[in-house]
Amino acid sequence: MPPLSRALRTPDDRFSNLSNFPYAPHYVEDLQGYEGLRIHYLDEGPKDADRVFLCLHGQPSWSYLYRKMIPQIVASGARVIAPDWIGFGRSDKLRVDEDYTFHMHRNMMLRLIEWLDLKNITLVVQDWGGVLGLTLPYEMPERFSRLLIMNTALATGRSPGEGFLAWKAYAATQPDLKVGELIARGTPQMMAEEIAAYDAPFPDVTFKAGVRRFPEMVMISPDMEGVKTSLRAAQFWREEWEGQSFMVIGAADPVLGTDVMVAMQKLIRNCPTPFVIKDAGHFVQEWGVEVLDAALKGFGDV
Repeated sequence: MPPLSRALRTPDDRFSNLSNFPYAPHYVEDLQGYEGLRIHYLDEGPKDADRVFLCLHGQPSWSYLYRKMIPQIVASGARVIAPDWIGFGRSDKLRVDEDYTFHMHRNMMLRLIEWLDLKNITLVVQDWGGVLGLTLPYEMPERFSRLLIMNTALATGRSPGEGFLAWKAYAATQPDLKVGELIARGTPQMMAEEIAAYDAPFPDVTFKAGVRRFPEMVMISPDMEGVKTSLRAAQFWREEWEGQSFMVIGAADPVLGTDVMVAMQKLIRNCPTPFVIKDAGHFVQEWGVEVLDAALKGFGDV
């Protein structure tokens, strides 16, 4: 259980009048094992829909990242759940870097799925949304039916490559990382108000322990926490996965780009040829309309 005495809460007024984000917040504060921490999620579309898209963001973003994808998903008749990991978005933040661990995050999401009783899930992942999210289905395979995967990987104790190591080294020198500026760096179409929305969860450096911690948590050696879990997940995707998959690659991503994603395609059982967006950077959801046009057609939803 994370120590509540170390939790911070971003003032709600930081999230007023966000650009292109008309979605009401939803909270759970009594999640098993996380009682007293306020965890935020978006919940759009029909509550009784027969399909639910579980959209997991990565570092250092939050559920705002899915604003361009949510309308198309809802228009297809599905429900959308987009949570914020603890330390990000409207969810509470722990003050101390080391309080963020792989299984603290993973167990929270497992409990949230159970609390919401989500079924027939289309898992939507990118960045840490995948590093964590791809380890969820083997734990509860009856709840998952489809996968939409973008620029991510399973961390199984080996380095993702020089691009990641350079990013990790850079992040280690930036305790007060300028989140909006970082996301905009590979997303030139972003407007100033969108950059501000990515900065909204973090009034000052004390709120950024989770931002600092995620790069350090990536499992690049076999003795790190989460490796065994991720190896079991790799086995699941390689040997046991029976659902549909659709992969989108942002080809301009210097860290988790084409080479990493082609390796993931080979891992995921029956994953079809990826849909490549040549100009898309790491935060592929910022090309969300194009992503969903392709993915919904690939799944047969339109």
